[in-house]
Amino acid sequence: MGQTINPYGKDIISIETEFCGRPLKIETNRLAFRASSVTVTYGETVVLGTANARKDPNPHAEYFPLMIDYEERFYAAGKISGSRFIKREGRPSDKAVLVSRLIDRPIRPLFPKGYMNEVQGTATVLSMDPELAPDTIAMIAVSCALRLTGAPFEGPVAGVRMGVVDGKLTAFPTNTQLADSKLDLVVAGTKDGVMMVEAGANEVDEDTMVEALDLAFDAIQSALELQNELVEKVGAETQVFEVIEDDAELSDAIQAFIKPNLGENLRGTDPEARLERVRELRQQTVEHFCDSEDESKPSEHVVKEVFAHLMKKEVRRSILEEGLRPDLRKPADIRPLSSEVGVLPRAHGSSIFTRGLTQALNVTTLASTSFAQIQDTMDLNDNEKYFMHHYNFPAYSVGDIRPLRGPGRREIGHGALAERALEPVMPKVEDFPYTIRTVSEILSSSGSSSMASVCSGCLSLMDAGVPISKPVSGIAMGLISDGTKQVVLSDIMDEEDFAGDMDFKVAGTPDGITALQMDIKVKGLTTELLKKALQQAKDGRKIILDSMLETIPEPRAEMSPFAPRIETIMVDPDKVGAIIGKGGETINKIIDETGVEIDIKDGGIVMVAAADKDARDKAVGWIKGLVAEPEVGKVYNATVVSIKDFGVFVEFMPGKDGLVHVSEMSTERVENPSDIVKVGDVGPVKVIGIDDQGRVKLSMKQV
Repeated sequence: MGQTINPYGKDIISIETEFCGRPLKIETNRLAFRASSVTVTYGETVVLGTANARKDPNPHAEYFPLMIDYEERFYAAGKISGSRFIKREGRPSDKAVLVSRLIDRPIRPLFPKGYMNEVQGTATVLSMDPELAPDTIAMIAVSCALRLTGAPFEGPVAGVRMGVVDGKLTAFPTNTQLADSKLDLVVAGTKDGVMMVEAGANEVDEDTMVEALDLAFDAIQSALELQNELVEKVGAETQVFEVIEDDAELSDAIQAFIKPNLGENLRGTDPEARLERVRELRQQTVEHFCDSEDESKPSEHVVKEVFAHLMKKEVRRSILEEGLRPDLRKPADIRPLSSEVGVLPRAHGSSIFTRGLTQALNVTTLASTSFAQIQDTMDLNDNEKYFMHHYNFPAYSVGDIRPLRGPGRREIGHGALAERALEPVMPKVEDFPYTIRTVSEILSSSGSSSMASVCSGCLSLMDAGVPISKPVSGIAMGLISDGTKQVVLSDIMDEEDFAGDMDFKVAGTPDGITALQMDIKVKGLTTELLKKALQQAKDGRKIILDSMLETIPEPRAEMSPFAPRIETIMVDPDKVGAIIGKGGETINKIIDETGVEIDIKDGGIVMVAAADKDARDKAVGWIKGLVAEPEVGKVYNATVVSIKDFGVFVEFMPGKDGLVHVSEMSTERVENPSDIVKVGDVGPVKVIGIDDQGRVKLSMKQV
């Protein structure tokens, strides 16, 4: 088979351990010589993890320039893209974007504040075991590669997926097992604690979720130890780096300048007035400390950065020492709530959900199942999606000005979170044969917009008459901690998100959790604290849900008059061809003449969709006629299609011809059939027989 030679003369190092009941192997020095790289193998899944870290900081960086990318390769699954026109991998799929975020979120907080060197980590899937999802293996690969760069990364991190198999919580279930699991939970962490949580669930209770977090934390320890062992064997050198710190003297001067009015400006029940006071204080600070003509003075950017840092410190101090949040709420209080439905006249369903300054408009659209989204990804099965939730976050929602662009990673991530939260309560397509798309437009944002989109999405679905099994609400939780005292906050807003140590989003029904997402800025949290946050979130979700149900207590019994109605017909699968016709001629003719949508599924399921009942009935009758069998003794309206000496052939059902013998044309003798009828004549005929070859005998005289 040959052997790879390392051009730098380095030995190929390979180590292995057991991880969730299977061998996990990490290898280095065999691939990608000009980057810090590892190859991680788990089952038949192989992921190449590479990382590079620049030696010098980027002087223009305003935030830590970390790039994490997850690269799908169709060849990893022995597959070529199903796209008719594009076979090369293009822009990342939504799934790839979500995995990139999954890897980034536990890694980013583990670099020191003020470290501004450009860092990039890339996970490329080279081989994909169809039963073992590669996302958490990719996380291990990137984490280990970053450790080998010598950059100040306080990892390693590792992740694992948890599911419920045969009623038991199981670490790293197979994809087959996961398909029947009521829980799909990914947990990432370090040896010190949990760093990131991402979950979709079918109404899982809080105690089960906490137990799963505990088991996951225990499960990742062997993967962490394996990474440390590899780094020790390689002997990676620690990178000398510079941390860009705030100017202590300038910080003290700005602190002294703003302190007299700080608390008064930062707190208050009127959100707009509070924000305006902070803006005015920031502008006064800039004018006091900056001078564009004096190079010895600090720049406006530096002053604003210091000001923001001091605002953060004051928010934290106020909550920890005085128990005062910026809007004077108590830790478990929810901002003012309001909602309405049916706000757009032509939409199939619509709602507005408002919580404090955060406002989400959601619009639901129903279409036939032919509009389902086919997911062309690296996975072997291109599944059809019948429910989609999309999230838009325009600049005006935060009072900003920037060009409008397509959705970024944040928008894709928030949309997927809300979709995951609502998915468990959606009706099965067999019971409600529609493709359903909901879109959340964030009109105003001051924190927790993703959970507002869950709430507005639920209201909009009920307004559209979608028979969801239970209503869903969501809430974002926060944490302020100084190492000894910890305060869990319900329904966090922007200032608390910016200043806090945790962003913990929870969505669910009255009976359990349907989605969970956690990001933290500290180095790990205990499951005891997460349990407290989950219970407080449950109480908050109930308050929010009660408010929503005052607006619309259950799904509407009737759909919008503008929504398509779908009638389902079961036909003999062998007769589907008669509906389609040669080259699609027949089905296209039905669609063109009636304006309906027709979707044909396996097994002879034909669905006809149209908002106009008459058009739908016409199309359904047409289709039934195409697949119907002639009945002896039944009278049909027929059209003469050809004339012969021995009789005439007529089309008495769509696509079905039969013979009226000359002896059956009249009670009197007929010498020449053309004396009685001509081509195109229409009249009644009666089926008098069907021979063993399926030929139909018809009569005009017996009608």
